[in-house]
Amino acid sequence: MKYGSWTIELAKGKPSVEVASGEALIKALESIKAAVEAGELDEQIEAASAGLRVGFRR
Repeated sequence: MKYGSWTIELAKGKPSVEVASGEALIKALESIKAAVEAGELDEQIEAASAGLRVGFRR
């Protein structure tokens, strides 16, 4: 997953999802959406956001 140019890890050391079918992809994306809505990725998103802001100050 990406936030701007930053990669967001879904779990420690796991920045991507690998699926075997279109149906599995839809389920994975629904799970990611639910995690975002529940605030489970807030820390990772905030870190990526802060990193992007630092890049603009240069």
